[in-house]
Amino acid sequence: MSSYVGRFAPSPTGPLHAGSLVAALASYLDARAHDGRWLLRIEDLDPPRELPGAAEAIIADLARLGFEADAPVLFQSTRHAAYEEEFERLRHAGLVYPCACSRREIADSQVGPEPRAEPVYPGTCRAGLPAGRAARSWRLRLDAEPVAWADRPAGWEQGRPQLTVLAREVGDFVVRRADGPWAYQLAVVVDDAWQGITDIVRGADLVASTARQIHLRRLLGYPAIRTLHVPVVLANDGQKLSKQTGAGPISAADPVPALAAALAHLGIQVPESGTLGQFWRHAISRWRASDWAQGAD
Repeated sequence: MSSYVGRFAPSPTGPLHAGSLVAALASYLDARAHDGRWLLRIEDLDPPRELPGAAEAIIADLARLGFEADAPVLFQSTRHAAYEEEFERLRHAGLVYPCACSRREIADSQVGPEPRAEPVYPGTCRAGLPAGRAARSWRLRLDAEPVAWADRPAGWEQGRPQLTVLAREVGDFVVRRADGPWAYQLAVVVDDAWQGITDIVRGADLVASTARQIHLRRLLGYPAIRTLHVPVVLANDGQKLSKQTGAGPISAADPVPALAAALAHLGIQVPESGTLGQFWRHAISRWRASDWAQGAD
């Protein structure tokens, strides 16, 4: 067994669909191709967006598809104390501050001809809360230092070096929310460190989170993690396939065709006939020989 530890971490906002299956499959094959461990984590920190029974359905579908986790499933909803501890470390170091701004106020503060998908926070509350306003969130105080990073060779931009100036491109970002205790960026970093994750393999829709997570990891003194971002599945209108864009659930009753289609999306062909065990043997072998497997040794 190598030191490699990977994970798949879905949010229980709906059933497993073709897009999430691609991310699960890539993470699993990469772990197995490197003789590593693969963990399953349910990111259930946003109850208003969660679908009742979705977490259990995702876990059951993955099992029927042949995914085998190497530890019990971790639910983020059981980890509040860990997030609180690391948040307090940041607060005592003066690295976070309360913010009263609403999303609408931040969006209205933007300048430029084109609206941004994610408005840059303008630093309104950096020097303190405006008079009469209550905190809606806590934000991480950024400086102008760029974050340098690169995916593994076959991943985002073919592994070319990236330079992200978070203060300019994102602004001070939220680590604790008003509508729920913990923001994704802090929780995922804390859990990746606690579980000993060495490699994150996920969809390219999460590339924008990478520099933020690297920065948080460094502030908290956590080990570096390799990343590999794979192409997302698109809906007919060109948007990322999701519950909101009409993604239907995966049928785990006939697993091999669904798995073979997910693997074909990543450019690897395997027979659609045969047993589930045969699929996994072919898939692991071909992943190990593919460009995707580079950079994790």
